[in-house]
Amino acid sequence: MTTIEEWLPGDALDVWLPALIDVGLLVLAVVVGWIGYRILFSLLRRAATQAAKPLALRIVDQMRPGARLLGPMLAMRAVMPALASLPGVARDVVHHALVVLGIAAATWLLVGVARAIASFLRETHDIGAEDNLAARRVVTQVNVLERTAEVMIVLFGIGAALLTLPGVREVGTGLLASAGVVGLVVGLAARPLLENLIAGVQLALTQPIRMDDVVIVRGEWGRIEEITTTYVVVRIWDERRLVVPFSTFIQQPFENWTRRSAELIGTVFLWADYRIDVAAAREALEAIVRETPLWDGRVCNVQVTDTTEHAVQLRALLSAADSSTAWDLRVYVRERWLAWLQRHQPEALPRARVELEDPRTSADRASESHGPRDGGMLGAPPP
Repeated sequence: MTTIEEWLPGDALDVWLPALIDVGLLVLAVVVGWIGYRILFSLLRRAATQAAKPLALRIVDQMRPGARLLGPMLAMRAVMPALASLPGVARDVVHHALVVLGIAAATWLLVGVARAIASFLRETHDIGAEDNLAARRVVTQVNVLERTAEVMIVLFGIGAALLTLPGVREVGTGLLASAGVVGLVVGLAARPLLENLIAGVQLALTQPIRMDDVVIVRGEWGRIEEITTTYVVVRIWDERRLVVPFSTFIQQPFENWTRRSAELIGTVFLWADYRIDVAAAREALEAIVRETPLWDGRVCNVQVTDTTEHAVQLRALLSAADSSTAWDLRVYVRERWLAWLQRHQPEALPRARVELEDPRTSADRASESHGPRDGGMLGAPPP
């Protein structure tokens, strides 16, 4: 019967056997860490389900990817002192790699927690509802703070990983010695990024704009579609997208049509002749708006706001539930009001008046004004 000593010399056995044992320990640590992760998260998910805690359940699900990596890393880190075959340099490299991977897994896990909380808050606040002012306020804060938290977590994770390198720590010590100059240079280079990050936090707290707000910015009308860490995406009425930095909403004026409520008053102008019956036009407008559900029943008024030498201007004030409805209501009223004027008071349509005279009559008047050219006596009256 062949023995292991016949296959391997004694010195080779002394070298390979500890290495095989170390590899087996690492594999066992990975398996134990993975099994422990599965058992722990199965228990956590069952507890969250039985307690009917949807937020806890969502956090557990979002933590799974990071924990799936963190569990085996912690188990391998625990068996590192028992590895006998690794030389000192290799042991240090493996140890450092496990520390960096553990930091990456922890960063991933924390980002998952932030995303779980943010997604839960977004789902519990529906901005598609009719009265969505409170929901838009919460969703705006959640979107901005979620991205800010993710950026900060990732930056801290990268910083923690870099600080495990001895060279980086030495560079950090040198940077601290010249912190004034370096801080000035970095501050100037990163000024736009930091400016927008700070403006984003300020916007999340003060909320001059919210998700789905109707705004006019840089001459464009649209709705707030997306709020990121450094910029805002405005969906314009013709399906274009306007990308605006955060600093624009902090430093420059803009119009927000849904700051306190979505209700809006629209205007419709109509030019007519002086012969128009304003009272009848007012009654016709009231009848028109009562026929459409676009009018919310708050404001309906007609006033003569201007006069020229040719026509008068009628202004109708109409209220609607939101800006889109107000636009549709203005278009509807403008068409129906003009049709009523054409049908019931065609004489009140704007017109230009021109007075034509007979040329012979004009000549007679001119001769009468100047008198006869001859045949009269000096000082005698004209015939």
